[in-house]
Amino acid sequence: MGSASGLEVVGVSDSAGAFDPAPPAARPLSEDRAAEWSFPAEPGSVRKARSLVRSTLNEWGLNAVSDVTVLLVSELVTNAMRYASGPIGVRIQRIRSDALLVEVSDPLPDPPLARSAAPDDEGGRGLQLVAHASKRWGTRHGNRGKAVWFELGLPG
Repeated sequence: MGSASGLEVVGVSDSAGAFDPAPPAARPLSEDRAAEWSFPAEPGSVRKARSLVRSTLNEWGLNAVSDVTVLLVSELVTNAMRYASGPIGVRIQRIRSDALLVEVSDPLPDPPLARSAAPDDEGGRGLQLVAHASKRWGTRHGNRGKAVWFELGLPG
């Protein structure tokens, strides 16, 4: 299954562990409800991504999910930066009145591997955070790499 972005959906996991082969359905929205950026794979990009995501969510009046969104974006951008040498994309979109979709993409085709981190490990918890904090999450593969996405519920 393809999409306009050239990415193929591999699957979807939700917080209850269910598997669904389709991503969340996104409908076209006005420009003030979607934003995307591209960053080089260098350390300052994580800070810039956090700042842009936080300010955009605040402009949209979504302060209630700002902290968790910024945390998860930070984890995924850090992972992409650690393994990829090309551009890292971040996209946020309010897909319904009750849901926010966030995607972090990079040029590597391989999906990230969730692993169990030992208590003393310094890394290995990023995907666990995404899985536990989001409503649903998954990966999409395409001609230009992959995207890891998550969906957050919105209050209201």
